[in-house]
Amino acid sequence: MNHSLKEKLSQYQQQVEEAIDALLPVAATRPSKLHEAMRYSMEAGGKRIRPILVIAASKLFPSKSDPLAAAVAIECLHTYTLIHDDLPSIDDSDLRRGRPSCHRQFDEATALLAGDALLTYAFQLLANQYREQPALAAALIADLANASGSERLIGGQMEDVDNEGKPIDAETLRFIHENKTGALLTAALTMGLHFCNPSPELIQHMQSVGYHMGMTFQIVDDILDATSSAEVMGKPVGNDSAADKSTYVALHGIEGAYAEANRHTAAAIAAAEALGGDNAFLIELIQMLSSRIN
Repeated sequence: MNHSLKEKLSQYQQQVEEAIDALLPVAATRPSKLHEAMRYSMEAGGKRIRPILVIAASKLFPSKSDPLAAAVAIECLHTYTLIHDDLPSIDDSDLRRGRPSCHRQFDEATALLAGDALLTYAFQLLANQYREQPALAAALIADLANASGSERLIGGQMEDVDNEGKPIDAETLRFIHENKTGALLTAALTMGLHFCNPSPELIQHMQSVGYHMGMTFQIVDDILDATSSAEVMGKPVGNDSAADKSTYVALHGIEGAYAEANRHTAAAIAAAEALGGDNAFLIELIQMLSSRIN
């Protein structure tokens, strides 16, 4: 990773951390156990990829509005999915971002409700923080709601759970990855772009960036689950194989998975180049995500 990319990532991550602290209810808010759990999972660190994508996309073209509340909103929604994914009824994972998952730190009922609360709070933030710009608020809420609903993120998760231990074809695997992972990454990019008052053509290019970036992201995740360690990843590895989950590695092998990741990375970069604007950071980010080690 080059120095300027690392510096800018660090700067954006710091902005996101500060915004999370400022915009979430304080831990002492009644009921305190719920708000402690919300903050515990939101403040667990991580790469903050989705909020950084919101910020990066908002800077492609001139914009006068602050994207940080939208960045925090998408991280609230993403964190809710992680809390629920870790529950015994889904992935049964004891570790998240190098420390106990929410249901292990608190209890199952609290984790479930903390996830529900973060999901709701994402839309509360967007409605309240952008109330003076109703067209922007409506676009942000629509993007996040559409990406996270029953036909996209939750639908992808349902098909993932439903296909454990079954033979799977490439189309079903694509559906799972495109929706379970890609939908929210695409929403991060289009939400950020809305701050620039984009044309429909620009939104279309950005949706293409998001689709291909999301596919790469999940394929690399599959590769890392098969080849990395819990120490490097900060969460258990080998779960996909143990649960007999369908992955790109299972379907195509390691080399085939790498080839697919490279193909989608090239397509994401081509779409980002077609976008124009100040796209150098976005292109570097796409390249970084395709070669990450955790």
